[in-house]
Amino acid sequence: MTTPGRSRTGPLSGVRVVELAGIGPGPFAAMLLADLGADVVRVDRPGGPGLGIDPAFDLTNRNKRSVLVDLKADGGPDTVLDLVARADVLIEGYRPGVAERLGVGPDACLARNPRLVYGRMTGWGQDGPLAPTAGHDIGYIAITGTLGMIGPDPEGPPSIPANLVGDYAGGSLYLVIGVLAALQHARAHGEGQVVDAAIVDGTAHLATMIHGMLAAGGWQDRRGVNLLDGGCPFYGTYATSDGGHMAVGALEQQFYDEFVRLLGIEDLAPARHDLARWGELRAAVADRFRTRTRDEWTAVFEGTDACVAPVLSLREAPAHPHLAARGTFVEHAGLVQPAPAPRFSATPGTVRTGPALPGTDTDEVARDWAVPALHPDARHPDAQHPDDAKEQQA
Repeated sequence: MTTPGRSRTGPLSGVRVVELAGIGPGPFAAMLLADLGADVVRVDRPGGPGLGIDPAFDLTNRNKRSVLVDLKADGGPDTVLDLVARADVLIEGYRPGVAERLGVGPDACLARNPRLVYGRMTGWGQDGPLAPTAGHDIGYIAITGTLGMIGPDPEGPPSIPANLVGDYAGGSLYLVIGVLAALQHARAHGEGQVVDAAIVDGTAHLATMIHGMLAAGGWQDRRGVNLLDGGCPFYGTYATSDGGHMAVGALEQQFYDEFVRLLGIEDLAPARHDLARWGELRAAVADRFRTRTRDEWTAVFEGTDACVAPVLSLREAPAHPHLAARGTFVEHAGLVQPAPAPRFSATPGTVRTGPALPGTDTDEVARDWAVPALHPDARHPDAQHPDDAKEQQA
């Protein structure tokens, strides 16, 4: 059903999600569900957690509502279980065992709601030697081999892809896939279940194609020497005369032919098929790109099939003509941000509300979800518990 008094859009309209507040991939996964129309209620704890940024700018909390519940206070776990009884999905990102100690683990939640999908977001997973230890994206992708394959120089250090590959690709997206699959099962069979989404598992899974190429002898187990890791002179980035960069992805022959023609190095085109000449080809490509600015080269390649694009900054990206035409970025309440994705023809997702501020929706959620235990007295405890940091799967 659609929540009374609130406009719901997206294919998940009517789906109710409880998010136990955390940091990183859990909140992003819940945001994705909210972008798709789910009614996501974030259960914030007094005093945290957070990354030290103003909650008004935490875009991963857009399209959600927030209530404050102290899980370590009398009645706190029962209040969450009252929400769980009315929910379809719960998402938590604690270290293994913490939710159980707080009284809101899978057994307690599924006892209240046997159809519940209980999504668990961790770095190492719910079991294994590293499960109880702290960690971050960089460590998770390091042990899977994924970090080790990223970077242009086989003798240099790997390149760090922010926290996009581990936290969000290997973590959040796999949690959402698992939650949606389990939700389908619950609706078809009336049976809820636990979804164990570990960043190490998802990140390893992302490299499935590379493992296949490695087994077939088409990928070397070192970075900077392969087709897609910067080792190929026609798949990489090059500096321009003004300090900008161009991204080249002219892999297929017809695109490569167009690339070398527009770049003005057709005489070196045969070097594509001679690995011994790749160094020569790379040097020639680099030299040519250094003769003009990024904008000048953008004009040369724009509208062609050479597969060349300017490397834009985060602030430049929203103004790119293609992204602007598609509305890839939107502005809501003065904040420019990526629009919900993917897109749906019948049930489009939208940015409906800005970041949910801790506790501001307690009365509304108490009414809409019929949970009277969300009492005003539970909203304003004073301090963060000293062991809160130990609970988070960093």
